[in-house]
Amino acid sequence: MAEQIEAEIVANVLKVVAEEGQAVAEGDTVVILESMKMEIPVLTESAGTLSKLAVKEGDVVQEHDLIAVID
Repeated sequence: MAEQIEAEIVANVLKVVAEEGQAVAEGDTVVILESMKMEIPVLTESAGTLSKLAVKEGDVVQEHDLIAVID
């Protein structure tokens, strides 16, 4: 079953750490968000392959926006 990673807060995408097609382990960082001068790593909850990356550096995400999908 695919894991959808969504934004929990309104934030800027500061850095994209992973890329589509990359194998990821549970707890790996996919992107780093920035909100109110704080850097917030977005982590995977399960191992798999990053099948979709829905953001790029400089994007602004809203609460519940899709960031990535792990298969």
